[in-house]
Amino acid sequence: MSQKIMGGVMGGIVGGMIFGMLMQMMGMMPMIAKLVGGDTVILGWIVHMVISIAAGILFVLVFSNMIVSYASATKYGLAYGVFWWILGPLILMPVILGMGVQLQNAFGQTQLMSLMGHMIFGITLGLVYHKLTKQV
Repeated sequence: MSQKIMGGVMGGIVGGMIFGMLMQMMGMMPMIAKLVGGDTVILGWIVHMVISIAAGILFVLVFSNMIVSYASATKYGLAYGVFWWILGPLILMPVILGMGVQLQNAFGQTQLMSLMGHMIFGITLGLVYHKLTKQV
């Protein structure tokens, strides 16, 4: 199981870096830092990567027995990314920042860009996980 957890950690890191670059280009890192009371880009990156690693570990705990091919890694990774898009920027983040649930804004331009980023994160997480653990 420890090799599977490490696969999830590495998938979370790789997916988090790719998604983080997209968020950086959109200027979102200071908002991520606000989740812990800060506003700097570097703190935003730290928070984002901690969340990405935790999400990678949770992915393993939920999906590891279902990931048997690159196709299943892609499918479950995509679904996982959509799940985090709903839970993260539409529910948890706005509630923590005092804005209330933002489901009504789900299909605005910024949120659709966020959806794309979360899907890329999930697919990357799934593929990296499978690549690193397919012999386990």
